[in-house]
Amino acid sequence: MTIAAFFDVDGTLYRNSLMVEHFKKLVKYEVLDASLWHSHAKKSYNNWDKRQGNYDDYLLEIAHIYIDSMKGLNQKQMDFIANQVIHLKGDRVYRYTRKQILWHKEQGHKVIFISGSPSYLVEKMANKYNVLDFRGTEYLTDENGNFTGEIAQMWDSENKQKAMLAFKKKYHIDMEKSYAYGDTNGDFSMFEMVGCPIAINPTKELLQNIKTNEKMKKKIQIVVERKDVIYKVDSSVDIY
Repeated sequence: MTIAAFFDVDGTLYRNSLMVEHFKKLVKYEVLDASLWHSHAKKSYNNWDKRQGNYDDYLLEIAHIYIDSMKGLNQKQMDFIANQVIHLKGDRVYRYTRKQILWHKEQGHKVIFISGSPSYLVEKMANKYNVLDFRGTEYLTDENGNFTGEIAQMWDSENKQKAMLAFKKKYHIDMEKSYAYGDTNGDFSMFEMVGCPIAINPTKELLQNIKTNEKMKKKIQIVVERKDVIYKVDSSVDIY
């Protein structure tokens, strides 16, 4: 049987959101009108930046604006901008997670990304870090390669669970010996399915979920990275 390490990307490896970075670049290169960011998305971003909002709600709100904005754009024509996001921002990752990816590879484990960001960005991030396989949110296109405004999302717990079951079958993975890394409630199903879950800089909502689940409290490891220091804390940490 195979041992795998499943990694969420946004907030777990990458220190922000690939989707948000792509949104900003589309505005910068004038593919999207700047008002889409300044009149709508920027307010949500600033609320979170000032720690006045909920992280999951912030990303969901940005995602809805992003999805609507992408409708009608051609996927191939935007490939350059997607490449720019990874080229300019792809190294902006947490030290701990980057180190863990290398460690898993050294152990012969199969490293897999499962992310709510668009699959065309997750794929490029997976290529950058020589990751075996990936799943991201699929942005559907028509026969001309234009985005329809429809998606098959991958940021929720249910769909991440389905993705992991598919990978389990594809690579004959021993889930009890495998690892999962995440930071939000959307990653909770990943934690439940493996023997070695690790929460990295977890959100308040995720910590609350962990604290009310006795089985999870016993097996999960919580890691917090601040500046150049990595802390490991137990599940009894106070939540404010």
